[in-house]
Amino acid sequence: MPVNTSDEYTKILWPTFEEMLHPDKVDPAIRARASQARTEDPLDSINLYNINWLKPDRDASGHCQLNYLVMPHSLTGVDAEIVVLIAKDFPTGSHKVGAAYSCVIEKYVDGLLDPRRHTLVFPSTGNYGIGGAWVGRRAGFDTTVILPAGMSQERFRLIECYGARIIKTTGSESNVKEIYDECNHLAHEQPDRIRIMNQFAEMGNYRFHYYVTGNTVIELEKELSATLGTRGIAAYCSAMGSAGNIGAGDRVKQIFPDCKVVGLEPVQCPTLYNNGYGMHDIQGIGDKHVTWIHHVTNMDGLACVDDQEAVKICQVLTDPTGSDLINRNYGVSHETVNAIARSFGISGACNLIGAIKTAKFYRLGSRDVIVIPATDNIERYRSTMAEADLRYGKLDTCESKIRIEGILRNQKTDWYLDGTPNHRRQWHNLKYYTWVEQQGKTVNELNAQLDPEWWLAQQARIEEIDGKIRNTRL
Repeated sequence: MPVNTSDEYTKILWPTFEEMLHPDKVDPAIRARASQARTEDPLDSINLYNINWLKPDRDASGHCQLNYLVMPHSLTGVDAEIVVLIAKDFPTGSHKVGAAYSCVIEKYVDGLLDPRRHTLVFPSTGNYGIGGAWVGRRAGFDTTVILPAGMSQERFRLIECYGARIIKTTGSESNVKEIYDECNHLAHEQPDRIRIMNQFAEMGNYRFHYYVTGNTVIELEKELSATLGTRGIAAYCSAMGSAGNIGAGDRVKQIFPDCKVVGLEPVQCPTLYNNGYGMHDIQGIGDKHVTWIHHVTNMDGLACVDDQEAVKICQVLTDPTGSDLINRNYGVSHETVNAIARSFGISGACNLIGAIKTAKFYRLGSRDVIVIPATDNIERYRSTMAEADLRYGKLDTCESKIRIEGILRNQKTDWYLDGTPNHRRQWHNLKYYTWVEQQGKTVNELNAQLDPEWWLAQQARIEEIDGKIRNTRL
């Protein structure tokens, strides 16, 4: 796949952060083209304008609606409202495409990328790599994705479908260092050509979620308070992965200071919880290191989720047998059951379990809202679900009920830490081993992140970047 030598990339229309938050501000002609291309030509670069947290179809009055789902109390077993932001309708089926786009566009408008000279490399354990494959090729770049060989087969097929090359590293979800090593090898071997789009270190990932996802949650609160009578946002919970998504909590806390920002990680690899390590099966959430872009000193809680509980609940929520039980025994409408089945993947199930833990740990009530993201959907995990059938046996009605009662409705508050000043400093200090010892950051750069002003400066760049994006259209 040669580097692009044409001028095709100059025809690309790049959306701003503000346009990803508010698509109604996009030129109506561009908006119409993007809406049509969503189903008719999903590989057209105009689909960059479909990167948002809105439903693909407008309502009867012609307005875009926020894409979310309120989980039934009969399933969660808690009084708090657990509200799911749905990402399956993003291009590629995951919000990670927004992070990939933001990392690319920031470097592009700063003059650091040229499709005629550079190959983009996206290190990933799945969804970000898929997003990078889609964005990179739509932007006219030669594109390579590095991810562990043990990830789901659906991930590899999608990356190839979008036109990117794949480099497989050893291991699976836990083996992020091996990805870094391959990135460093490529960058050293071809320094003039290779450009690493490292989601774990690029602040574009953080800025996308701080501004687009965070402000989406704030707008969602207005709708929820009007329809459910709730008050503010009590908690924002997310499995950390690259820690881009949990950055949305920074924005939410600026509007709702009492909001708890809660990070989730696997019991099988409790890196922040107790410096733990190990293999786990919650694909897409990373581990064994604290990412550079993770604002750990603004995190209020940390919960660990058993990876097999996440897999088992994902099965129940997305399998027809589980859906039928949820409808019949738990009083959930067919419409809601179908929406749940279409919206959850394994990390979404992890987030749901973490939200239930959070509701119980902080004793949240009926007027409190916990927001979680559903990062992708079940279509990315069919092979993993087939493996679970072999491991646990084919799901039946009895087993579905046991899982709902034992994992969801009676979830415990074990493996939970408050974000005390001491814990926050410990989480921050863990960055040293990856970023200073291995990845070339300095101690001064690391210490700078202890100052809240460092993060405010990162947030403030959004207006500047949007101005540069608009200039590309002149």
